[in-house]
Amino acid sequence: MLMSNTDRPARLHYMANGFRVLAPGDHVVCAVSGERIALEDLRYWSVGAQQAYASAEIATRAMSPAH
Repeated sequence: MLMSNTDRPARLHYMANGFRVLAPGDHVVCAVSGERIALEDLRYWSVGAQQAYASAEIATRAMSPAH
């Protein structure tokens, strides 16, 4: 029986221009809000922190020096 990737978080390695899937899944979780982000909708992440963010606003806030 084949396992489905539906409703399972993926494990990713974030790089400057993309990401590599380390463990299959259909989403990741925003490091700040906890919101599920479908892999096809993932646009914002931190290479240094290896974290995903749900929006540009959240990513900017998370990476600001005051955070």
